[in-house]
Amino acid sequence: QVQLVESGGGLVQAGGSLRLSCAASGRTFGSYVKGWYRQAPGKERELVAAISSGGYTYYVDFVKGRFTISRDNAKNTVYLQMNSLKPEDTAVYYCAAGTSWGVYDYWGQGTQVTVSS
Repeated sequence: QVQLVESGGGLVQAGGSLRLSCAASGRTFGSYVKGWYRQAPGKERELVAAISSGGYTYYVDFVKGRFTISRDNAKNTVYLQMNSLKPEDTAVYYCAAGTSWGVYDYWGQGTQVTVSS
């Protein structure tokens, strides 16, 4: 059974940092594109960042310079380092894995990130 399990969420003050992890099991995702999405209350799920199997990264404008996505294929894990957090970053963060860019076949259950002002 394929599973993606996020961890590392929590409550942090504005300006603080969190590091999210997403560990995969059930298969090897070394060749897969990995992505982080988020969904705030009352809003649609949106892409935050993505990373290809070769390490190419993509960030949406509102996280550029603050968030860093990385992956450790040996550990079947993808990370999202979030710095300079803002209250508007408050959301449930989901990791995803897919065989092609922008198409995700597997999703985690999400981890809550809350940034207080």
